[in-house]
Amino acid sequence: MIQFKSKLIALVGVIVLNYSCTNDLDVTPKDDDIFLSENFFNNPNSYKQGLAGVYGNLSLTGITGAGSSNIQGLDPGTSQYGRCLWYLQNLSTDEVIWSYENDPGVAEIQRNTWTSNNPIILGMFARGMAQVAFCNEYLRQTTSEKLNERGVTDAQLITNIADYRNEVRALRALAYYHLMDMFGKAAFYTENDPIGIAGPEYNRAQLFTFIESELNAILPNLKAPRTNEYGRVDKAFAWMILGKMYLNAEVYIGQNKYNDCVNMCNNIISGGYTLENNYLDNFKADNHTSTEMIFTLQSDGNVTQNYGPTTVMVNGQVGSIEQNGVSLGVGSGGWGGALRLRKQFVEKFQGASFSSDERKTIISGTRPIEINSIATQNQGFILAKYSNVSSTGIAGPNQTFVDTDFPLFRLADVYLMYAECAIRGAGNASISQAVTYVNYLRERANNNSSANINSGDLTLDFILDERLRELHWEGHRRQDLVRFGKYAGANYNWTWKGNSQSGVGIPTYKNLYPIPAISLSSNPNLTQNIGY
Repeated sequence: MIQFKSKLIALVGVIVLNYSCTNDLDVTPKDDDIFLSENFFNNPNSYKQGLAGVYGNLSLTGITGAGSSNIQGLDPGTSQYGRCLWYLQNLSTDEVIWSYENDPGVAEIQRNTWTSNNPIILGMFARGMAQVAFCNEYLRQTTSEKLNERGVTDAQLITNIADYRNEVRALRALAYYHLMDMFGKAAFYTENDPIGIAGPEYNRAQLFTFIESELNAILPNLKAPRTNEYGRVDKAFAWMILGKMYLNAEVYIGQNKYNDCVNMCNNIISGGYTLENNYLDNFKADNHTSTEMIFTLQSDGNVTQNYGPTTVMVNGQVGSIEQNGVSLGVGSGGWGGALRLRKQFVEKFQGASFSSDERKTIISGTRPIEINSIATQNQGFILAKYSNVSSTGIAGPNQTFVDTDFPLFRLADVYLMYAECAIRGAGNASISQAVTYVNYLRERANNNSSANINSGDLTLDFILDERLRELHWEGHRRQDLVRFGKYAGANYNWTWKGNSQSGVGIPTYKNLYPIPAISLSSNPNLTQNIGY
């Protein structure tokens, strides 16, 4: 496992988010002893430390603990990469609701009333652009020319640095993938651009082309699946991003690329991953041992403390009535009923076929299913999917900051991607194989074949619901609803959608988030998305 906490001390002390000038995000050394300065790389070990710092931006927000931010002007609670991703992809959907609407930006996200001034939207855009900036600067400082200037001649170190550079390029592709998906555009920079310029705006088609070409260029040199250190990039990571892009290509670029998605799925399925025997072990404090994890955002209660998605979810799951935090490995009261389930989510698990489904961790008790008042924590059912307790029953060492990693990509998703492509007519996918993959998940969830499906059950509506049942709270739901035409508009409504208790349609332009107003003012090349 690559540990980030100590390495992040080497990161830039402050990334300037410039509100008035043309620079989007500058990564500039503030003194001679910090990340990406010339002196930093005097020590051969610094190249891997710098790599850890780039990875660290996905988990941490600053160098002095969970309450610090290395992006000037942004609160760490609304700028942590995984937390912002989870808010925008899950909290804005039918899966979950947050009780404390006085938290900046939350009410607008979960009621679908956001504007370009929303701090969570700014946090995601800025953190994504910060990741691009970190990656670019690492690449600038590790060229052959730079290594020659520093007298780096150790053959093994040079080989390792080449691997590190490919991983950093893949991490940059991930950031641009998320920006493309949620915002539809971004300022574009590579390591070949000087610091301090206003990058040109790249639209979805341009970002799609760049990410695809970049990943294909580095794929031959990435490590084989499951052969790199845990928490680091390999071929399956690149295949997964490409697969996700191809699955959503009709949304992104108006083209059918389901055959290409199937190719990526087949690559991953052949990569040595297997389903973890127990579904819930994927969401426990030792989930880094899971056999189906492709890539996670790391969390450690002592080493990488952060208010990221798993800390938020485990503490937020604790019910205001139930006080069940100890069973989840945190304080008994947790965060006092912060997270509850919208009715439409609960309904996806209703029926006899889900009576023994391990994915159904819904706790109802005496609670009403309806949430008539968002501020009333006793309304709405709660969930117990994520836990700070290991698969062997040992609680994490910290009762607030959890050890549970966030599963960004895992094998179960690949099986469902394949099945969806088969339904959508991919010529290189078969319905019979799709049924087999779906039944792998159902047999795992039920410990038998009692809930297995047949080919007649395999419809698009079924797949959308099954993706919720298998992948809820994992950062996929908004993307899925957009792809199925059920996010914006009124084809499918859920509790508090559109700021209505019963749910109402929202404008189609809300399939994208706005470019933050501050980002527009800092880079005149950026333009606002239609509708905002």
